[in-house]
Amino acid sequence: MEAIFSQGTWVAWAVLLTAALFYPVWRLIWMMSVNRWSRKSKQAEVPDEVRTRLKHRAAVTAGLLCFVMAFLYTYWLFHRSP
Repeated sequence: MEAIFSQGTWVAWAVLLTAALFYPVWRLIWMMSVNRWSRKSKQAEVPDEVRTRLKHRAAVTAGLLCFVMAFLYTYWLFHRSP
C-alpha cells in the first residue's frame, strides 16, 4: 500500500485526479457559458453551432484547469507532507 502513495507516483495521481474532476468542471463551465451567451444575445434558445462551439471551448478550458490544479495539488501533497 505504501508503494501506491510513494513520491514517484504523484504524476499518476495528478492524471487520475484530472480525469475525476474533468466532467463536473466541464459541465459547470459549459452551463455558465451557455447562460452567459443567452443573456448577452437576449435569446432563450442557443443554436446548435454555437452550442457545439461552447462545448468545445468549455472542454479545453476544463481540461487545462483540472490538469494544472491537480498537478499543483498532488505535487504539494506528495512533496510537502511529512
